[in-house]
Amino acid sequence: MKRVTGIGGVFFRARNSKKLADWYAKHLGIPFEDGSAVFAWRAFSHQKRTAHTIWSTFPKDTDYFGRKTQQFMINYRVKDLGGVLNKLREEGVRVDKKIEETSYGKFGWITDPEGNRIELWQPPRNYQMIERQFPSE
Repeated sequence: MKRVTGIGGVFFRARNSKKLADWYAKHLGIPFEDGSAVFAWRAFSHQKRTAHTIWSTFPKDTDYFGRKTQQFMINYRVKDLGGVLNKLREEGVRVDKKIEETSYGKFGWITDPEGNRIELWQPPRNYQMIERQFPSE
């Protein structure tokens, strides 16, 4: 079974999310809307299908990453969230019992051996990339 198919997002804590996003926009040209930037890409195996990776800042006091000392969290795309989580449980990986189902996909969480929370995302079958995206060169 294929597990991770790509990176869905990179999220990290910021003391001042807006100020930090403005810095990245000014100095690196990353366009932000509501604290997030969207990078569009195509996979080698599916050249016709567009996908994206979200880059986003979160408030310093967010609970979303789990422990307070974790500065960032990576979101990995998967095709079969339930299957991947079951396999990881069998292998002794710490898997959060909660699975969140939304209009933009299913989410689950695991913890690596160093205590880092990792998010796994299964996009919906008929997933359409959101309109905001990193401009192509």
